Amino acid sequence: MTVLGAVFRPQNPPESLREAVRVAEATGLEELWLWEDCFLESGIATAAAALAWTDRVRVGIGLLPVPLRNVALTAMEAATLYRLFPDRLILGIGHGVQTWMEQVGARVESPVTLLSEHLGALRALLAGERVTTSGRYVHLDDVALDWPPAAPPKVYAGARGPRSIRLCGEHADGTLLDSITDADGVRVARKLIDEGRAAAGRTDRHHIVANLLAVTGPDAAGRLAAERTPAHAPGAGVAGDAHAVAEAVVRLAEAGADTVVLQTTADDPDTAAFLRFVAEEVRPLVS
Repeated sequence: MTVLGAVFRPQNPPESLREAVRVAEATGLEELWLWEDCFLESGIATAAAALAWTDRVRVGIGLLPVPLRNVALTAMEAATLYRLFPDRLILGIGHGVQTWMEQVGARVESPVTLLSEHLGALRALLAGERVTTSGRYVHLDDVALDWPPAAPPKVYAGARGPRSIRLCGEHADGTLLDSITDADGVRVARKLIDEGRAAAGRTDRHHIVANLLAVTGPDAAGRLAAERTPAHAPGAGVAGDAHAVAEAVVRLAEAGADTVVLQTTADDPDTAAFLRFVAEEVRPLVS
């Protein structure tokens, strides 16, 4: 069955997170996703709070931009959350938006190389390995976590371009596709991921998470049009009632998405109501 999640967008004030989290827990929403967008809210801090305020819902971070983070710090923070809240954290990393990375002096010449090196070191550290590596960007000398997770967790990576998507298949355990992608884009991504997996000799299961811009309520079509950018694929996004949204979810699932995460527009005045809509009205229509 397709996993269905929803996003708490960081354009919402942090103090509104608690109510949204409680709604997600109470309504049976499967996954609540958080973003670490510059310069809004921390992915780790919000995930820790969301996990502490709940007992059931899984919390995804989609994603942490690796140019901002030393890989040892990412591993330490993630390992702490994995041990505090077993089987409830979904960790995603990516090379970040390059204009934002430039603003903070963290832009690198080869974001794909950095992501590859960070993924390799992070997965090794979270698996409890002692790591020494000297790459183009990632340097570790005899580093090991004192408190690694009880079992090696899956690490997802976000990607848009073909090189990055192929890299996800090679080095990550899952791929995060953002809301510019439509069903055709998911099919293309699955092919690129499989190419990367084959090159790396990987036979484990690779999980694809597709984000869907879904708008409901008054002037849904207008709000969707205002949120779309030239980067969005022709079939990306949906406006309408629960049936329209569910049909869009199914199209992404049939194209190869294992999880579909719904996100409302940044100007949505009531995130908690959107989460309730996803859990109570859309979920029953998606098999």
